[in-house]
Amino acid sequence: MNVYDSQRMADTLAREGYVETQEPADADLVILNTCHIREKAAEKVYSELGRLRKAKQEAGSDTMIAVAGCVAQAEGAEIMRRAPVVDLVVGPQSYHRLPELLAEAKTGKRMVDTDFPVDDKFDHLPAPSRAATRSRGPAAFVTVQEGCDKFCTFCVVPYTRGAEMSRPVAKIVDEATRLVDQGVREITLIGQNVNAFHGTGEDGATWGLARLLERLARIEGLARLRYTTSHPRDMDDALIAAHRDLPQLMPYLHLPVQSGSDRILAAMNRKHGREDFFAIVAKMRAARPDLALSSDFIVGFPGETDADFADTMDLVHQARFASAYSFKYSPRPGTPAADHAAQVPEELKAERLALLQKELEASKAAFDAACRGRTFDILLEKPGRQPGQLIGRSPYLQSVVVNNPPAPIGDIITVTITDVGPNSLAGRCDARAASDIAPSRGSAAQPAPLEA
Repeated sequence: MNVYDSQRMADTLAREGYVETQEPADADLVILNTCHIREKAAEKVYSELGRLRKAKQEAGSDTMIAVAGCVAQAEGAEIMRRAPVVDLVVGPQSYHRLPELLAEAKTGKRMVDTDFPVDDKFDHLPAPSRAATRSRGPAAFVTVQEGCDKFCTFCVVPYTRGAEMSRPVAKIVDEATRLVDQGVREITLIGQNVNAFHGTGEDGATWGLARLLERLARIEGLARLRYTTSHPRDMDDALIAAHRDLPQLMPYLHLPVQSGSDRILAAMNRKHGREDFFAIVAKMRAARPDLALSSDFIVGFPGETDADFADTMDLVHQARFASAYSFKYSPRPGTPAADHAAQVPEELKAERLALLQKELEASKAAFDAACRGRTFDILLEKPGRQPGQLIGRSPYLQSVVVNNPPAPIGDIITVTITDVGPNSLAGRCDARAASDIAPSRGSAAQPAPLEA
């Protein structure tokens, strides 16, 4: 979501004559777009601001510095107090106001805008130019939902992003259609709780995510659809059926579970148990036998015992994840868990995280190894390190290196996986390209079941 937000900020500022540069020393404006979901990410903001302050002083420049995103939302006043180098702080719901805020900041007034405006920021954001879209590659993000009403006890998102809000279907379709017209082949629908989508449909009724996906699948030229991030409580039967019925919807689901312990899940206020998670996974795999799963895990949540952690390890072993993200619990100010008396020692968190990551890495390695010899449709996205190489993505989001493919970036080609590395796969391009092949239940984009 921060990638998407950063791109939209760049699009907004392009109307003011700004162009992106890769070097801060060349910039008239540096924006740090921030995440507040873990302590380390928030601390990095202040470290980066210190580096920018030093570079600005040494160069004697008048570069403006802004902080955007969730750290800005949560700590706007604190940022201004701790970092005098900052000219502007803008929350994630107000970045459409960047031009006017910058105009005021240029007068010497340090600006903070962390309100939750009544008007929809998406109504004020300009569309990216064709050149900007093409420079970002053939895969794009589209925000369809923001905010969260779940109030997990470890999570700061409801306080920094606000209540759940879903965009109208017509506006999402317009944005997606424009992206496809500019060369995008794959769109990932994003939101803090994307499968809680409940937007106003083209018929005036409230549509869920499944119906939105069905509508987007009718856009000519849109070959692939994905969505992230989901909550188990919102995986309804209609969405599961969409995975069965829509060939454009990739067989890969990111479904955060956070813990395998019912006791810890209750303490997290997740409102689902481990058996609920297994039931969803069983339904999904029945609907899409070729489905691969990804998830999120937190270890060392307050009160977590050895038995609770063992339950998490057992869930990982049973679920067979193709990929996963795992972290030590990080207390976030203002969340209920931060004040819990039974905080787990850092040393024990680190020990458990190492064990969990070893198991998750083994599961990923087994999944990748099972891909050797399989044939997938690969969306070519960018050049590789060697001359003639292109790098694409498999239906399972794996990076795939292809030598001398008979097609340019943006095409979808059929590739047989020949080698498996720790971070990517390598493949041999088959004789036919898949660019003009409509996805079907029997196409290479829908491979046979894979066992991790």
